[in-house]
Amino acid sequence: MVKLRLKRCGRKQWAIYRIVAIDVRSRREGRDLQKVGFYDPIKNQTYSNVSAILYFLEKGAQPTGTVYDILRKAEFFKEFRVSFDKKRKGKSEL
Repeated sequence: MVKLRLKRCGRKQWAIYRIVAIDVRSRREGRDLQKVGFYDPIKNQTYSNVSAILYFLEKGAQPTGTVYDILRKAEFFKEFRVSFDKKRKGKSEL
């Protein structure tokens, strides 16, 4: 199974994160399938390769919770109307 998740880059205080498509069994700094964007929490900037993200989501890749929140804040799901339901652990909906 493939996931879209964050891969840490940079130094201690200046950490940035790449958004990568990676196999579930790989570790955080493991070999990724493709880099699809980056996120800088200090400057609050996001860059995403929209066509690559759509490709992986259509093939069944699942974004992690953090990546889902980053893409939602960038209004990715509203703009492209991707049919994806985030599963929240521990919270039941009425």
